[in-house]
Amino acid sequence: MGNIFKGMASLITYKHKKEVQEFYIPEINENSGNKGYDYNSLNIKNGLKQNNEDKISSNIDSNVEFIQQEFHYPVNKDIIVRRIRIAGRYNAFIAYLNGAVDNNIVNNFILRPLLNYRIENESGNQEDKDSNTDKKQKEVNFILNNVIEINYMKTVNKLKDVIYQIIVGNTVLYIDGCDYYGSYGTKGFEKREVNTPQTEGSVKGSYEAFTENLSTNVALVRKLIRNKDLITEKLRVGDSNNNECAIMYIEGIVNPAIVQEVKRRISSIKTDFISGTGMLGEYIGDNTWSLVPTVLSTERSDRTCYYIMEGRVALISNGTPYVLILPITFFTLFHTSEDYILKWQYGFLLRAVRIFGILVSLLLPGMYVALINYHQEMIPSSLLISIARTREEVPFPTIVEVIFMEISFELIREAGIRIPGILGNTIGIVGALIIGQAAVQASIISPILIIVISFTVLGNYSIPDFSLTYATRIIRLSFIFFGYILGLLGVCLGIVAYIAILGNIKSFGVPFLSNFPPKTNKSKDTILNYPIWKQEFRPDELNTMDSKRQPENSKGWMNQDANVEKKDKNI
Repeated sequence: MGNIFKGMASLITYKHKKEVQEFYIPEINENSGNKGYDYNSLNIKNGLKQNNEDKISSNIDSNVEFIQQEFHYPVNKDIIVRRIRIAGRYNAFIAYLNGAVDNNIVNNFILRPLLNYRIENESGNQEDKDSNTDKKQKEVNFILNNVIEINYMKTVNKLKDVIYQIIVGNTVLYIDGCDYYGSYGTKGFEKREVNTPQTEGSVKGSYEAFTENLSTNVALVRKLIRNKDLITEKLRVGDSNNNECAIMYIEGIVNPAIVQEVKRRISSIKTDFISGTGMLGEYIGDNTWSLVPTVLSTERSDRTCYYIMEGRVALISNGTPYVLILPITFFTLFHTSEDYILKWQYGFLLRAVRIFGILVSLLLPGMYVALINYHQEMIPSSLLISIARTREEVPFPTIVEVIFMEISFELIREAGIRIPGILGNTIGIVGALIIGQAAVQASIISPILIIVISFTVLGNYSIPDFSLTYATRIIRLSFIFFGYILGLLGVCLGIVAYIAILGNIKSFGVPFLSNFPPKTNKSKDTILNYPIWKQEFRPDELNTMDSKRQPENSKGWMNQDANVEKKDKNI
């Protein structure tokens, strides 16, 4: 009982408040230095270079100290600096990032050859040999270039390049007395295996899709384009993460001005972090405010190779399984790999369906609002009576119904994406049915609107480019408001306005609607396609160095005699 009374008394008696030291984020004034906070008490090592010059010291201790300082050792435990002695004569060290390299390669093909190496045919004293500078230099060069059993070797002469080689997963070797490093390919980052495409499915096409690894993606392209003129140029983007990207094109086909423009835009990017082609496309795109994408994003290697052979440039980056194709036109966004695999009649039908799908997705809700509010006389009488009967108990105007259904479908679509696995697909289907049926029974929306929005969603799903589907959703809302304000006149004005906007857009110097008149010697694979053997020319808007893809009569067998004598009559 005493403990109970003491506890109750402690609740009503006064006690001194304990001073609790709370954490706060200090403000930093870049011009006047740090104020009000002692950063020295954090014991964080400064990562600035001791030597402002980018020249490599010839002293081994200075180089070890430089690398440890740059990578914040010993706070950062990932940097490994291993001192060794080669042939009992030369002091050296190797440096690499743990987890970024393949340890088996480092152990078996770098450390083991170096530690087992012995200099043969030795004569005279050791001091006499060391005094011979030329001979020592030859021995050091021999060790760097011939002892280590790795195919990739690069000599590095700048400090910033040494740091970059370590960051990307290579191992650097330094021998005392040298003013350069040897860098060896030992990359061992974990990577995903080549898998099937996730967003660009195909019935008869390739099942190989890009991964997040740059080297794997480049190899997939070279697997299909076995051409000595296929060029791969690698560039660095991102001041802090030093991400690596590559541009691929065919020398002798692509217009050199396009390549130079792509390289100029990439090299001019000044930002800390670039995660992949998604962010990279935002930085190099022509029109920031354009809803329609001005670069094509694809995860299919076969589709990428086709565009490269047309004279376009492929931009590949570490971090994302998507490749950017540039420049493009508006109707390039409707092309798929199946258009070239199937017979041309099937491809013709598929493209017509996609164009019809985007028209339905853009215009159907806006036209429905315009007809119901302003142009009832254009609706057949029986259909108008049916619509009026279904809407007589709905308390909201048409515009509210349409916006409500648009928001509902967007929420269901987003929820289906975020919820993992089969459950997401189930919620997407069942949720739409349940909500739609309940809304109709509650007289919140009319049944005819369910049909309109369903056709709209189906049309949106028929668009092959993922980015264009987002643009279609936003533009569709504007057409709904145009139809609500001015009826069909507003819809027509919206169409004219968007055509004018598209006509003013360029993709790396190529007009976005260049497939329209005035007519030029253009490819027979633009809006609709011709048979593959009739597509003699590459797209004219690219101004390629070699505009002819194939001769006029590419089916050479048609001019050959089919009656060939049998050399072996016994067959």
